[in-house]
Amino acid sequence: MRLSRRALLATATATASLAATPAATAAPRLRTGFEQLAADGYALLSGQKAGIVTNPTGITRDARHIVDVMHADPRVELTAVFGPEHGFRGTAQAGGSEGRYDDPATGLPVYDTYLKSGRPLADVFTASGVDTIVFDIQDVGARFYTYIWTLYDCMEAAQLAGKRFVVLDRPNPVTGRAAQGPVLHKEFATFVGRQPIAQAHGMTVAELARLFNGEFLSAPVPLETVPMTGWRRTQFYDASGLPWVPPSPNMPTPDTALVYSGTCLFEGTNLSEGRGTTRPFELLGAEGIDGRWAAAANGLGLPGVRFREAYFAPTFSKFQGKTVGGVQIHVLDRAAYDPVRTGIALLATAKQVWDGFAWRPDNWIDKLTGSTRVRRMIDAGAGTDEVTGAWQEELAAFRRTRKEYLLYR
Repeated sequence: MRLSRRALLATATATASLAATPAATAAPRLRTGFEQLAADGYALLSGQKAGIVTNPTGITRDARHIVDVMHADPRVELTAVFGPEHGFRGTAQAGGSEGRYDDPATGLPVYDTYLKSGRPLADVFTASGVDTIVFDIQDVGARFYTYIWTLYDCMEAAQLAGKRFVVLDRPNPVTGRAAQGPVLHKEFATFVGRQPIAQAHGMTVAELARLFNGEFLSAPVPLETVPMTGWRRTQFYDASGLPWVPPSPNMPTPDTALVYSGTCLFEGTNLSEGRGTTRPFELLGAEGIDGRWAAAANGLGLPGVRFREAYFAPTFSKFQGKTVGGVQIHVLDRAAYDPVRTGIALLATAKQVWDGFAWRPDNWIDKLTGSTRVRRMIDAGAGTDEVTGAWQEELAAFRRTRKEYLLYR
């Protein structure tokens, strides 16, 4: 009897899945949406030509890419891949993608979704010939991280193209305890925020898909979500047992994700947000800043965090090759730490201690925060409590809406 390479790989995949199944007496282990889908023999995709929206984070527990696994398995007909910002295989930097090509490893056609939405993206799905679009990308929990808006755009385009949509869930690496921060105002909608959700949304991608379908799409897409098992809302990523793959080039560790929903706001200023260092979004600074910034930030007594006077020379992006001064964020208590409040505090204190502080000329900060409010209040001299207090009513309304779509305790 002859076995094909696909059949052998499929057998190995099934065997590995069974071997990895925890004993009945062991504590429940987190299983991703993909693990659930594969364990069920891909029944949800039976009889369907499937295309998948994914990137390097779409991996198995043993660090194989799910596209390679699915392509080798005769139980599923995977016929296309759709790449987001940075690309399917992750070769592009921020603001870039890989374009249209055939994947050398599988021969599958790879289509580019980056900066496509509406009818143009629907036309891509139609041209691919797929029946069902699957989404599996690791998010980091911030409104301005573009993969969740790739999810939104793909759901909208799938509805226009008459396609089914399946979301395979993965953990929110910074927990799903609560939403934090300002809610986007619709007039500031961009690819870093399509719809009015909180800056730190506290949801998984499957929960967001349910929210998008129920609240924001003009017409719902036929949606299936494959939840995880064994995940709790209080868990950080290191409790998952899953390998970390940087979702984008400047998101190297789960520690980066922990601070990102606050310190990404520095993209809207003339300070370095740490791109071009080994600690992006944990190191912040500019020429002319000294130890007064760390002292002012520490003087606020923010919970769970301390700030160290730091000096660094970015290898690219702002201040490339120049030594700048600033702070390094040290999170000492993850459970107490509030990244959005911390980001606001750092903006306010930077403006107080450094007379060179300036917003980006295009007021990008308004796109990141979702309105003009943060910029205008900080310019007027408002402190951290005043700024964060200004969005509490809209945040409470979002939390009430969000609650209807949560899948986990």
